[in-house]
Amino acid sequence: MSSTPMAVDSPLHGGASSRPNGAAPPPSATAKISDVINIYRPTKLFRREPASTAKLASSQTFILSLNFDDEGALLLTSENDSTMQVYNVKEGKHSKSHISHKYGCAHAMFSHSSGCIIHSSTKINHTIRYLSTHDNSYLRYFEGHEQNVTNLALHPGSDNFLSCSEDNTVRIWDISTKNACGKLNLNGAFLSAWDPSGNVFAVASPTAQAILLYDFRNYDKPPFSTFDVLKMSPESMSKSWNKLEFSNDGKHILLGTSGRSHLLIDAFSGDLKAHLRRDEKGASRRLAAGEHNPEGMDPNSTDYIQQSTGDACFTPDGRYVISGSRKNILVWDTLASAQSDNLKPSYELEYNGESGVSAFNPRYNFFASGDKEVVFWVPDQHAM
Repeated sequence: MSSTPMAVDSPLHGGASSRPNGAAPPPSATAKISDVINIYRPTKLFRREPASTAKLASSQTFILSLNFDDEGALLLTSENDSTMQVYNVKEGKHSKSHISHKYGCAHAMFSHSSGCIIHSSTKINHTIRYLSTHDNSYLRYFEGHEQNVTNLALHPGSDNFLSCSEDNTVRIWDISTKNACGKLNLNGAFLSAWDPSGNVFAVASPTAQAILLYDFRNYDKPPFSTFDVLKMSPESMSKSWNKLEFSNDGKHILLGTSGRSHLLIDAFSGDLKAHLRRDEKGASRRLAAGEHNPEGMDPNSTDYIQQSTGDACFTPDGRYVISGSRKNILVWDTLASAQSDNLKPSYELEYNGESGVSAFNPRYNFFASGDKEVVFWVPDQHAM
């Protein structure tokens, strides 16, 4: 099956002349996510050896983060051998490698500028770095954090981004300057996310068991809303948080965890809409934001647990949540939350392996998952 992705809610690629034996195209004229969500199949798998200068006990690397560029044409990964890999989505192939052995890399994401990457560091210091992939040179260093950076979040429409750190600060940056333009002192605020308008951002603190909502234009003022996660879900105390995300329609907030369920929250009222259960499959073996391996453990040991930027995300239409697990990709239909606040997966997409990170393409009916390898998923057009 072709690994070429279909555009979201647009005519399918290719006509009869481009199909084997002149076969007719699928009957549907459009590719709505709701029409294909249950027929996604893994179509490409990329497994690579660690960089030659990396000293790892395992012969394979682990994927720490996944991120698509604005056009959905490129996929970026950060990996535990201090490299960042770029994949061409349309051609279904690896494009280039960027090595950061001096500084390391954990969370990496594309900026709105073509070919530019923002990434956190794991070596020397906790500076956030802005890399041009065109000539592999650093354009800017964002200094200020004194401990590990746990999260990066890019504004949907401008060159601002948020960073969370174990130094109990959330910093607001503008890519055009190296100095932070804002700082919030918040205990244990390890995750952040922008709403689709870019006027509001949320900060999640596992320590305080709360999600705080700020007006971006008045971020120096107290949050205009605080959601008590412990009150809405007492079992959240036993979970580790690894993802915070708004749906593209702005109606829901996803709080991803490394436990047996994620939380779907009403973005306006703060009410719990549903626990997204994965009791049978369980989560992959990854650390959540702010967590660490036992002190003194050798990072090259096979017992060393890798970080993750979250294994759950919304689909672009905001209706579905997909999540990795120890086996298969799980899919929940958020519309079903009206019937029950304990949702089992609506679909399971078969995959015989773990998925510690996942990301949905913003432009195409395509998503990627990763653990020791990167997997491309597209709808099986023969099943339509």
